[in-house]
Amino acid sequence: MLIVHVSVSVKPESVEAFKAATIENARHSVHEPGIACFDVVQQIDDPTRFVLVEVVADLHIPSLRAYGIGDEHIADLSREAQRASSMKADPIELNDEELRATLHAAL
Repeated sequence: MLIVHVSVSVKPESVEAFKAATIENARHSVHEPGIACFDVVQQIDDPTRFVLVEVVADLHIPSLRAYGIGDEHIADLSREAQRASSMKADPIELNDEELRATLHAAL
């Protein structure tokens, strides 16, 4: 399960249009597979501020095996990932053992 909070600041002249469009979007979102809840919260003391809360029960992400990746690929994937620029900018640093365990869990 994943809970997403999005803070939004809206121009005063756009508040009503934003609210209407966002509530309509929320109504439709809850009918999408995996979406458990979508709430729109407007701040009482500042009506230009909103928080959108979406609860995703299932991300419907296929396993790595669906892409032809198996146990025999984990060492190479881990090594390549450690060199990737996106891993260097990640605030959570994973060592090789942690990364391999994460990849194995995604098989």
